[in-house]
Amino acid sequence: MSFSQEKILLHPDGMTDSNFITEEEQFLRQDFAIQISEPRMYSYPADKKLNTGTAVLICPGGGYSGVSAVKEGAEIAKWFNSIGVSAFVLYYRMPNGYHDIPLKDAKAALEIIYKQAKAWGINKKKIGIMGFSAGGHLAATAATHLKAKNNRPSFAILGYPVITMQEGVTHQGSRQNLLGKNPDNDLVKLYSNELQVDAKTPPAFLFHAEDDRTVPIQNSLMYVEALKSKKIPVELYSFPKGGHGFGMRPTNPEADEWGNKLQVWMKERKLIR
Repeated sequence: MSFSQEKILLHPDGMTDSNFITEEEQFLRQDFAIQISEPRMYSYPADKKLNTGTAVLICPGGGYSGVSAVKEGAEIAKWFNSIGVSAFVLYYRMPNGYHDIPLKDAKAALEIIYKQAKAWGINKKKIGIMGFSAGGHLAATAATHLKAKNNRPSFAILGYPVITMQEGVTHQGSRQNLLGKNPDNDLVKLYSNELQVDAKTPPAFLFHAEDDRTVPIQNSLMYVEALKSKKIPVELYSFPKGGHGFGMRPTNPEADEWGNKLQVWMKERKLIR
């Protein structure tokens, strides 16, 4: 099931690793992909007349158990197109306890976007990453762990993200799916992205509802503090109400404002006109 023009395989020559999920990929409720075995992204190129040269790789959420492909994927990509941004929706493999699998897929996707940038009308200095919930954790992992010129995102947009793997603040389901039931402390630290920020971590825009009972807003606050400590530009919009997983669907007047706030931020950073 595709919601866009072009499917791009992330590992066209075959994969060198496996998450050992053998069940067939399927969609729950028509919009939530599980058992992803063919890592890929779907491209939503900006209209040539509107194109700003900016591109965003979108990592939908799903607790590292699946991908909310429409609400946090296709719908977001089409919105980006409306403001002249090319978008790519990532269908990353679930970790199934193999913690490096999702990041390998995000890395491969970014490398393809960098490699094809000229052909696709994309400015290599304006390739960013976005993620929601557990996809926000993946996006923040890419922003803090990827260091090469051909895969480091130049900005990050994080919606109600899981940031830390530390007990008491993390989203327990995401942590267990990514790291297993009893991960060692080094692994917890490695994927607690507030601890991985350095001077080269890209600027970020975050939004989160204060009444989010799934992923506590402390996740976003920890990331903001880490970026500020390195003097990296960051903005966080917190909304009193909104809960978790609202995407761009009308939730309440306050939380629905995040798209407008993001446009202002992108204009200030010269990512859009």
